[in-house]
Amino acid sequence: MQDLAAPAAATLGLVTLAGYLLGSIPFGVVLTRAFGAGDVRKIGSGNIGATNVLRTGRKDLAIATLLLDAGKGAVALLLARYLTGSEVAAALAGGAAFLGHLFPVWLKFKGGKGVATFYGLLLAAAWPLGLIAGAIWIACAFLFRISSLSALISSAVTPLIALAPVAAIGLPVAQPILLLAVFAAILIWIRHHENIGRLLKGQEPRIGGKKTETPTA
Repeated sequence: MQDLAAPAAATLGLVTLAGYLLGSIPFGVVLTRAFGAGDVRKIGSGNIGATNVLRTGRKDLAIATLLLDAGKGAVALLLARYLTGSEVAAALAGGAAFLGHLFPVWLKFKGGKGVATFYGLLLAAAWPLGLIAGAIWIACAFLFRISSLSALISSAVTPLIALAPVAAIGLPVAQPILLLAVFAAILIWIRHHENIGRLLKGQEPRIGGKKTETPTA
């Protein structure tokens, strides 16, 4: 059983720093450059995530980016939990990895929107919650055919699901993990402010459609 008490401040500082550095690895940029697909920051929306990597025409690189972006959040959280036995440390490391993806030091703090990393964190923190959140995204994507809307709905509903008193499937989750889900969901909505504007105008591209947006310099 994990300890909900916080370890020493020095330990928390180390796992937070390590989580941030791991989360800062811009796999979308690394993979597209390494395999000759150009700089993903100069394509489509300029985002470094899997959705924009897909616009290079390389589905394999998009899938790899998706898995790696999700994996870095999961690894940060699981390592902190394993090394400290603390859910507080796990949540801090996971949250720091999420911040690292959004604001990577290597890219002058201009990163992704955090959706894949969010699901990776949820699967590592409480896998039933992660599966439910992923199922909500899939259902919304099937209904609306809009990736950003699916992510917004899923991230908003997930903290509420985390409160569900269903012990048989691992819910509710520990308070630090609940706070992590709320923290990440808020940042996802903030990072999607441009998408929200297009949604309100009915201009957000659908899954499989073309995107004509030019990345901001």
